[in-house]
Order: sequence, then C-alpha cells, then structure tokens
Amino acid sequence: MDKAFGVQGGKLVAIVGLGHIGGSLAITLKENGFARYIIGADVSLENLEKAMRRCLIDEAVSLSEALERADLLILAIPVDSMLEVLPEVLDRISEEQVVMDVASTKERLHEAVLSHPRRGRFVSTHPMAGTEHSGPEAAIPNLFDGKCCVFCDVEDSDEDAKVLVEGLYRSIPMQITYLGRAEHDLHTAYVSHISHISSFALALTVLEKEKDEKRIFELASGGFSSTVRLAKSSPDMWTPVFRQNRDKVLDVLDEHINQLARFRTLLIKREFDEIYRLIEQANAIKQILQ
Repeated sequence: MDKAFGVQGGKLVAIVGLGHIGGSLAITLKENGFARYIIGADVSLENLEKAMRRCLIDEAVSLSEALERADLLILAIPVDSMLEVLPEVLDRISEEQVVMDVASTKERLHEAVLSHPRRGRFVSTHPMAGTEHSGPEAAIPNLFDGKCCVFCDVEDSDEDAKVLVEGLYRSIPMQITYLGRAEHDLHTAYVSHISHISSFALALTVLEKEKDEKRIFELASGGFSSTVRLAKSSPDMWTPVFRQNRDKVLDVLDEHINQLARFRTLLIKREFDEIYRLIEQANAIKQILQ
C-alpha cells in the first residue's frame, strides 16, 4: 500500500465516530472516489457492527490503528469528546497526516489546540447539513450535496492540509466559506442552535398541554411536523453543543423570548393589525431563503 495515496490510488480515510454525519460522509466519499478505502473507529461496538453491516466502512479498527494507517482522519464525535480526543490525536500523528473535524462549535476546540506543535495538521470544518436522526442507521447518501461547509481559522492550518480538505468538500460538491472561530459560533447560534432549542421547547409545550397522543398524531399537519422535526435530535449531540456555545445561544435566546413576548402582548391587547405587520416583516426571510 502506498501510504500517500491509500488504497488503489485514493486516500485511506479513517472516520472516528460512525453516526449520522460520519456515516453519511463515508457513503459520499466512497461513491465519489475521494476515498478508495475507509476504516472506521467508534467507542460503540454496536455502531461499528452496524457500520460494517451497512458497508459504510471497509474495516473496523481501534483509534490507535486508525492513527497508524490513515492519510486523513475525520473526527465526527460529540463536541465535548472532541476537546479530549483532538489534542491526543495531534500528539500521535505524523507530520504527513491530516486531521479534520465536523464539529458545530469551534471556540473551545480551537483554544484546546492553539499552541499544539502539530496544530497546522488540523483543519477545522463544519459541514452545514444533517437531519434529526442519529446513529449509523441514519447515514444517507447525498446529504451534503450543494450545502455550505464552513472552514474556521484556515490561517492556522498548513497549506497542504487545507488543500486536501478543500478537495474533499469540493468532491462532494459543497460550497465553502471561511470564518473565524468566534464568528462561526455566533452565526451558528443564530441559524442552527436557536432552531433546535425552539423545536425542543415547542415539543415540550405540546406534550404538556395535549395529553392525547392520538390527537397529536391525527392533527399534526405539515407545519407542526416540520417545526418540531428537530425535537427528535439526539441529546447526546445537542447538550454538549449548548454547553460549549452557551453564551452566544443565551444572547440569541433572549432576543427570541423578546419576540415571543411581543406576540403575546399583542394577542392580549387584540392588536391584530400590528400582528399582521410583524408577520409581513418576518416574510422578508423569503428574500434570503428561497
């Protein structure tokens, strides 16, 4: 095996964490030829077995073996675990290997490796894609097609490492944008993290007020189903996200609560003309999300 090119001319890619995102990346990188051979590591033996049964990976290995063999390591694990695993991985890789992540929070992760001697071998990315489902069984093809991927603090990554990971995402293909770590965490709080909190809260509201589960099932229309879709998301993934991005999520949550309070006040006062105006104002989002 030629280590520089993996197996049969493609990259030997190791995916650490074989859930929805890691598994979907495995499917994509196999299908598009970026990776000719994919090895997978996971703390869950059940996840490894499922990934092998679904042929998401070619071989199940330990993290130590993945570190010895891979040209490119993709860390697709919960963000709290990433704080411990990434520094350990950088301690053990060679100067030729590249490590990338797919984490949805960045500030604390970058601070954990800021002074690491092999910081340049790490490329920080966040592919903005996913569903509410989790685990290897939720891995699907085409999940990332045409979506946006954020690269964070690319000036801290070695040029060859950056080029390799850019090539991975362009092979999908995804649109690439570049942000600083603090800017990334701020914007994801606005467009992603608050959406999940809102969905969790709405689901809890309905479960509290509507005790008849049959009625929820019967009467849930497309609007309700789409609004609470994210409430099915894994607490194992999202609790660490909220922990790490707490301050920025609180900032946007305060504004969200203010907007809800405005609607509540207007309903109390029966000021439906003003409600109409607010809905019209909200409709401006159509010009952005078409």
